[in-house]
Amino acid sequence: MSNQLVNAADVVRCSPRIREPLTPEEARDLAAVFKALADPVRLQLLSLIAGHDGGEACVCDISPAVDVSQPTISHHLKVLRDAGLLVSQRRASWVYYRVVPDALHTVAASLLPQTSDAAS
Repeated sequence: MSNQLVNAADVVRCSPRIREPLTPEEARDLAAVFKALADPVRLQLLSLIAGHDGGEACVCDISPAVDVSQPTISHHLKVLRDAGLLVSQRRASWVYYRVVPDALHTVAASLLPQTSDAAS
């Protein structure tokens, strides 16, 4: 058997790679988003907000639908906001939350194979 070094470019792969893998920084940022989504209450809150007209809802609209206290809801909404999945706006005495569509598209795109321009 020979002790020759193998050039990485000469290695045959079982299937060709069609996109570059995540960089360590991208993986770290994306992991924070997945961590925010990994809680059932947060997923339910995000779904409730996304299910309202315009992807926006007042805390008063979503609170009755989840079986946790108001401080817990506020904590979960803050986690979703910090992950970039929601934005909020105070209107009088209520806070309205809106889903950030680009954030959801980024999460989905990170998991889907990249399509070629010819297939589009």
